Amino acid sequence: MATPVLIPVEEYLRTTYRPDRDYIDGELKERNLGEKPHATIQGLFYAIFHVNRKHWGLRAFTEQRVQTSEDNYRIADVCVLRLGEPDDPIVYAPPLICIEILSRGDSMSEMQERVDDYVGMGVENIWILDPLRRKAWTANADGIHKLAGDAFTVPGTPVRIPLSDLYAELDDLAAGR
Repeated sequence: MATPVLIPVEEYLRTTYRPDRDYIDGELKERNLGEKPHATIQGLFYAIFHVNRKHWGLRAFTEQRVQTSEDNYRIADVCVLRLGEPDDPIVYAPPLICIEILSRGDSMSEMQERVDDYVGMGVENIWILDPLRRKAWTANADGIHKLAGDAFTVPGTPVRIPLSDLYAELDDLAAGR
Protein backbone atom coordinates (compact mmCIF):
# COMPACT_ATOMS: atom_id res chain seq x y z
CA MET A 1 0.00 0.00 0.00
CA ALA A 2 1.42 3.37 -1.04
CA THR A 3 2.01 6.02 1.56
CA PRO A 4 -0.43 8.89 1.05
CA VAL A 5 0.96 12.30 0.12
CA LEU A 6 -0.16 14.77 2.75
CA ILE A 7 -0.71 18.44 1.95
CA PRO A 8 -1.34 21.36 4.30
CA VAL A 9 -4.94 22.50 4.67
CA GLU A 10 -3.95 25.97 3.42
CA GLU A 11 -2.83 24.45 0.11
CA TYR A 12 -6.06 22.49 -0.21
CA LEU A 13 -8.15 25.61 0.41
CA ARG A 14 -6.33 27.71 -2.19
CA THR A 15 -6.26 25.01 -4.89
CA THR A 16 -8.98 24.28 -7.42
CA TYR A 17 -9.51 20.60 -8.16
CA ARG A 18 -11.60 19.30 -11.05
CA PRO A 19 -13.65 17.62 -9.76
CA ASP A 20 -13.24 18.88 -6.21
CA ARG A 21 -11.94 16.38 -3.66
CA ASP A 22 -12.54 15.64 -0.02
CA TYR A 23 -9.69 16.58 2.31
CA ILE A 24 -9.32 14.16 5.22
CA ASP A 25 -6.47 14.53 7.72
CA GLY A 26 -4.14 16.05 5.12
CA GLU A 27 -4.96 13.59 2.35
CA LEU A 28 -6.93 14.31 -0.81
CA LYS A 29 -9.70 11.77 -1.43
CA GLU A 30 -11.22 11.43 -4.89
CA ARG A 31 -14.97 11.11 -5.22
CA ASN A 32 -16.83 8.85 -7.63
CA LEU A 33 -19.12 10.77 -9.96
CA GLY A 34 -19.59 11.60 -13.57
CA GLU A 35 -22.23 9.10 -14.62
CA LYS A 36 -25.70 10.11 -15.75
CA PRO A 37 -27.75 8.47 -12.96
CA HIS A 38 -25.69 10.29 -10.32
CA ALA A 39 -25.83 13.60 -12.19
CA THR A 40 -29.56 13.23 -12.86
CA ILE A 41 -30.45 12.68 -9.21
CA GLN A 42 -28.08 15.41 -8.03
CA GLY A 43 -29.62 17.87 -10.47
CA LEU A 44 -33.14 16.84 -9.54
CA PHE A 45 -32.53 17.32 -5.80
CA TYR A 46 -31.06 20.75 -6.54
CA ALA A 47 -33.97 21.69 -8.80
CA ILE A 48 -36.60 20.64 -6.25
CA PHE A 49 -34.94 22.66 -3.50
CA HIS A 50 -34.40 25.64 -5.83
CA VAL A 51 -38.04 25.78 -6.92
CA ASN A 52 -39.21 25.52 -3.29
CA ARG A 53 -36.48 27.67 -1.71
CA LYS A 54 -38.72 30.54 -0.60
CA HIS A 55 -41.61 28.35 0.59
CA TRP A 56 -39.27 26.01 2.46
CA GLY A 57 -36.85 28.76 3.56
CA LEU A 58 -33.89 26.77 2.25
CA ARG A 59 -31.16 27.00 -0.35
CA ALA A 60 -29.35 24.06 -1.94
CA PHE A 61 -25.79 23.87 -3.25
CA THR A 62 -24.19 21.13 -5.31
CA GLU A 63 -20.65 19.88 -4.71
CA GLN A 64 -20.25 22.25 -1.78
CA ARG A 65 -17.19 22.20 0.50
CA VAL A 66 -18.28 21.52 4.08
CA GLN A 67 -15.74 21.76 6.91
CA THR A 68 -16.73 18.82 9.11
CA SER A 69 -13.85 19.25 11.59
CA GLU A 70 -10.68 21.28 11.92
CA ASP A 71 -8.77 19.24 9.33
CA ASN A 72 -11.57 17.57 7.36
CA TYR A 73 -13.56 18.90 4.42
CA ARG A 74 -16.21 16.89 2.62
CA ILE A 75 -17.74 17.73 -0.74
CA ALA A 76 -21.46 17.11 -0.34
CA ASP A 77 -23.31 16.07 -3.49
CA VAL A 78 -26.08 18.40 -2.33
CA CYS A 79 -25.89 20.57 0.78
CA VAL A 80 -29.05 22.32 2.03
CA LEU A 81 -28.87 25.40 4.24
CA ARG A 82 -31.55 27.52 5.83
CA LEU A 83 -31.98 30.93 4.22
CA GLY A 84 -30.05 33.54 6.15
CA GLU A 85 -27.01 31.32 6.84
CA PRO A 86 -23.67 33.15 6.46
CA ASP A 87 -22.62 33.67 2.85
CA ASP A 88 -19.18 32.12 3.24
CA PRO A 89 -17.63 30.22 0.31
CA ILE A 90 -17.26 27.16 2.57
CA VAL A 91 -19.94 25.81 4.90
CA TYR A 92 -18.72 25.87 8.50
CA ALA A 93 -21.97 25.42 10.46
CA PRO A 94 -23.98 22.17 10.26
CA PRO A 95 -26.19 22.16 7.15
CA LEU A 96 -29.85 21.25 7.57
CA ILE A 97 -29.36 18.38 5.09
CA CYS A 98 -26.39 16.69 3.44
CA ILE A 99 -27.34 14.49 0.49
CA GLU A 100 -25.03 11.82 -0.87
CA ILE A 101 -25.72 9.96 -4.10
CA LEU A 102 -23.94 6.66 -4.58
CA SER A 103 -21.99 6.06 -7.76
CA ARG A 104 -20.98 2.71 -9.17
CA GLY A 105 -17.65 2.62 -7.28
CA ASP A 106 -18.94 3.74 -3.87
CA SER A 107 -19.17 1.42 -0.89
CA MET A 108 -21.32 1.63 2.21
CA SER A 109 -18.21 1.50 4.42
CA GLU A 110 -16.90 4.64 2.71
CA MET A 111 -20.36 6.17 3.08
CA GLN A 112 -20.28 5.38 6.81
CA GLU A 113 -17.09 7.46 7.09
CA ARG A 114 -18.86 10.39 5.39
CA VAL A 115 -21.87 9.97 7.66
CA ASP A 116 -19.61 9.89 10.73
CA ASP A 117 -18.00 13.17 9.64
CA TYR A 118 -21.39 14.84 9.04
CA VAL A 119 -22.78 13.55 12.35
CA GLY A 120 -19.65 14.72 14.18
CA MET A 121 -20.23 18.17 12.73
CA GLY A 122 -23.84 18.17 13.95
CA VAL A 123 -25.75 17.47 10.72
CA GLU A 124 -29.10 15.95 11.72
CA ASN A 125 -30.48 15.05 8.28
CA ILE A 126 -28.29 12.94 6.02
CA TRP A 127 -29.92 11.40 2.98
CA ILE A 128 -28.31 8.68 0.86
CA LEU A 129 -29.65 7.46 -2.46
CA ASP A 130 -28.37 4.69 -4.72
CA PRO A 131 -29.84 5.45 -8.16
CA LEU A 132 -28.59 2.20 -9.70
CA ARG A 133 -30.14 -0.12 -7.12
CA ARG A 134 -32.98 2.26 -6.27
CA LYS A 135 -32.35 2.15 -2.56
CA ALA A 136 -32.56 5.01 -0.12
CA TRP A 137 -31.37 5.57 3.43
CA THR A 138 -31.30 8.24 6.07
CA ALA A 139 -28.48 8.57 8.55
CA ASN A 140 -27.94 10.17 11.92
CA ALA A 141 -26.00 9.55 15.13
CA ASP A 142 -27.75 6.15 15.43
CA GLY A 143 -26.35 4.96 12.08
CA ILE A 144 -27.60 4.41 8.55
CA HIS A 145 -31.21 3.25 8.23
CA LYS A 146 -33.31 2.19 5.27
CA LEU A 147 -35.66 5.06 4.42
CA ALA A 148 -38.88 4.63 6.37
CA GLY A 149 -41.74 5.47 4.04
CA ASP A 150 -41.81 6.61 0.46
CA ALA A 151 -40.26 10.08 0.72
CA PHE A 152 -37.32 11.98 2.14
CA THR A 153 -38.58 14.41 4.78
CA VAL A 154 -37.26 16.77 7.43
CA PRO A 155 -39.31 16.71 10.65
CA GLY A 156 -40.85 20.06 11.52
CA THR A 157 -40.59 21.39 7.95
CA PRO A 158 -42.71 21.11 4.79
CA VAL A 159 -39.80 19.35 3.02
CA ARG A 160 -41.01 16.16 1.36
CA ILE A 161 -39.39 14.59 -1.71
CA PRO A 162 -41.09 11.38 -2.88
CA LEU A 163 -38.86 8.59 -4.12
CA SER A 164 -41.35 8.07 -6.95
CA ASP A 165 -40.45 11.54 -8.34
CA LEU A 166 -36.74 10.70 -8.26
CA TYR A 167 -37.22 7.25 -9.78
CA ALA A 168 -39.53 8.60 -12.52
CA GLU A 169 -36.69 10.84 -13.66
CA LEU A 170 -34.38 7.83 -13.82
CA ASP A 171 -37.01 5.97 -15.85
CA ASP A 172 -37.14 8.89 -18.29
CA LEU A 173 -33.36 8.85 -18.53
CA ALA A 174 -33.32 5.12 -19.28
CA ALA A 175 -36.05 5.54 -21.91
CA GLY A 176 -34.18 8.40 -23.58
CA ARG A 177 -36.90 10.93 -22.77
